[in-house]
Amino acid sequence: MDWEIVIGLETHAQLSTQSKMFSGASIAFGAPPNAQACAVDLALPGVLPVPNRAAVERAIRFGLAVGARINRRSVFARKNYFYPDLPKGYQISQYELPIIEGGVLEIPVADGTRLIPLTRAHLEEDAGKSLHEDFHGATGIDLNRAGTPLLEIVSEPELRSADEAVAYARTLHALVRWIDICDGNMQEGSFRCDANVSVRPRGETRLGTRCEIKNLNSFRFLDLAIRHEAARQIELIESGGRVVQETRLYDPDRDETRSMRSKEDAQDYRYFPDPDLPPLWVDEDWMSEVAAAMPELPAACRTRYTGAWGLSVYDAATLTQSRELSTYFEQVMDALGPAAQAKLAANWITGEFAAALNRDGVEVASARIAAPALAGLLQRIIDGTISGKIAKEVFDALWTEGAATPDAADRIIEARGLRQISDSSELEAIIDAIVQANPAQAAEVRAGKEKAFNYFVGQAMKATRGKGNPATINAILHARLMA
Repeated sequence: MDWEIVIGLETHAQLSTQSKMFSGASIAFGAPPNAQACAVDLALPGVLPVPNRAAVERAIRFGLAVGARINRRSVFARKNYFYPDLPKGYQISQYELPIIEGGVLEIPVADGTRLIPLTRAHLEEDAGKSLHEDFHGATGIDLNRAGTPLLEIVSEPELRSADEAVAYARTLHALVRWIDICDGNMQEGSFRCDANVSVRPRGETRLGTRCEIKNLNSFRFLDLAIRHEAARQIELIESGGRVVQETRLYDPDRDETRSMRSKEDAQDYRYFPDPDLPPLWVDEDWMSEVAAAMPELPAACRTRYTGAWGLSVYDAATLTQSRELSTYFEQVMDALGPAAQAKLAANWITGEFAAALNRDGVEVASARIAAPALAGLLQRIIDGTISGKIAKEVFDALWTEGAATPDAADRIIEARGLRQISDSSELEAIIDAIVQANPAQAAEVRAGKEKAFNYFVGQAMKATRGKGNPATINAILHARLMA
């Protein structure tokens, strides 16, 4: 039977605030266990939660970015369940009236792009963490994460493959970082996904029974977990079994999903409005204030790059993978000036610069060549001071030494004697000597053999130690050999 995979993702983005969702306790990563759990987080008698304004603003920012409806009135609810790392016995979340409803996320697919509709995004607090591996025969409880502000972003079940799910997660990850609401650090748990996976015969409209795979904190694990779970469900059904709605855990060591518990429905959590928290109101002035502070979004950047600056769709997409890379590119362009140089700048940033970042495992903010320094190097290619080949040598030197100023490339060029030879009389003398020393090859060129012409180009570059101006060398050789 031909099966169709149906996937919906629930993504928890930890909001980039300084304090927790309902208390003033810090959310800094790496503190000693339980050092950042205050009386409000522990729900001690007499305490009251107070919503974090900065967290609400980040939720509004996300709603604006995806074109969602931002509810002027939303309600916090208590989600009741019992677990050792949930000190209150309930989690403060949003249920019937979330702050964000709807919206779309445009993701890349093999034949272009797809618009994936979002169901909602709601504010909630995180639970603590159970530490099983650090204690022999016991479990430790660290409540530092308890109360950490989260935005849970829920997609409609419109993803149809593991590839699409990963593309969605990557796009969402890039967006929350772009609009500066989440640092996206998956190793620290700042961005993690739950995947709801079901299968159905192709052409069927009803949804199959879904299983939820919890806490996937890497794109690779998301991909593998979905592939394995879909295969498990198909094999189970085809062998006469039935998929049971449940929560599962992906084990990367065994490349399998394992049952954790039966999947709860909403009624199992006994949601009701939190009596300690009044409805959350977002007025027009607050909306306008947040909207005014929004950065230009990736789609608008791509349109500007392909339109005003004439870049390809591929280059524009690559340069807008992160806000930091886009900003770096624009800083280079500001220093270079004419839009005609956009392609040169894009080639170097997506080529040599990106390769150096990947090789050293650093982010754009930690790059060893600042944007003005790269612009200074590109300017020397443009004015003919150095060739593109020599420029790569200069780039490597700048990266090794570290460079921040526009004249950094000039110092390397002068110190190493890398200035390009463009003087025609000097190059003519070199080329005449090479032609006279190679009459057989010269005859082949005149007979129309292009390979022989390239031989002379190589000899001229060798004689000038790679510093001869390629355009000038080609022009002189044409004059000498094809006149």
